[in-house]
Amino acid sequence: MADLPFALALGAGMLAAVNPCGFALLPAYLSLLVLGDDSPSRTVAVGRALAATAAMTTGFATFFGVFGLVIQPVAGQIQQHLPWFTIVLGLLIATAGAWLLAGRQLSTFAPKLRRAPTVTRSVPSMALFGTAYATASLGCTIAPFLAIVVSAFRSGSTTEGILLFAAYAAGMGLIVGVASLTVALTRTTAVTRLRRLGAIAPRLGGGLLLLVGVYVAYYGWYEIRALRDPTTDPVIDTAATAQRAVAGTLDAAGPAVIAVIFGTLLLAALLIRRYRRTHRRTGSRA
Repeated sequence: MADLPFALALGAGMLAAVNPCGFALLPAYLSLLVLGDDSPSRTVAVGRALAATAAMTTGFATFFGVFGLVIQPVAGQIQQHLPWFTIVLGLLIATAGAWLLAGRQLSTFAPKLRRAPTVTRSVPSMALFGTAYATASLGCTIAPFLAIVVSAFRSGSTTEGILLFAAYAAGMGLIVGVASLTVALTRTTAVTRLRRLGAIAPRLGGGLLLLVGVYVAYYGWYEIRALRDPTTDPVIDTAATAQRAVAGTLDAAGPAVIAVIFGTLLLAALLIRRYRRTHRRTGSRA
């Protein structure tokens, strides 16, 4: 058990969060956390950020786990067709973005309430976003995932496979969690300004999803062209430069440093919450 490559699985999960195929979806997710939030309270924002992180990580990990185990025997044959999944996903995201940009609302699976939940920050929506993230990332991350996690299951140890899978998911969740908490602790001014925009804010989110969807679909088409005839693309190269910089930074920092950063941000959020509660009690007594 001690010989299991937990650090490798954790690091692979961290890099999976910023892979070239799905890289554009991470800033889109963070922007939607702000655009979908109508409360200036940091305490509320932190809670929503943690819930969204857990939901997105669950959606991402569940999709990867099911997909990896099901297609593992024929992974080599399927991998060459994954860019088509990316194209379809990109078009679906772009369609949803255009729908929101037109002032419409996306339907949810939840029963209708007096006040409909905001799609961009609900837990089911974030889980679905995580699944979309995993789908877009398949072409770039399925190989290391199969090598690290699925190989453990194939060796005959289900327990080892589950532990490595948990480490892989935790690595992805660490990156998303750090980014989400950072946004939650620093987005008060942005949310205050967005509240003044009123009905325009959802359209901003729709416009963002439209751009991301177009890029994801374009990336899938680029992958298909690259398989036939390796070539360069200025749009992809520009995004890849940013992605490599982020991935290089994460790789150099390592899982331990990222975990410390996550813990520090979470501790800061708890201290802010405690300070505000104490401040309110003191004010009420005065």
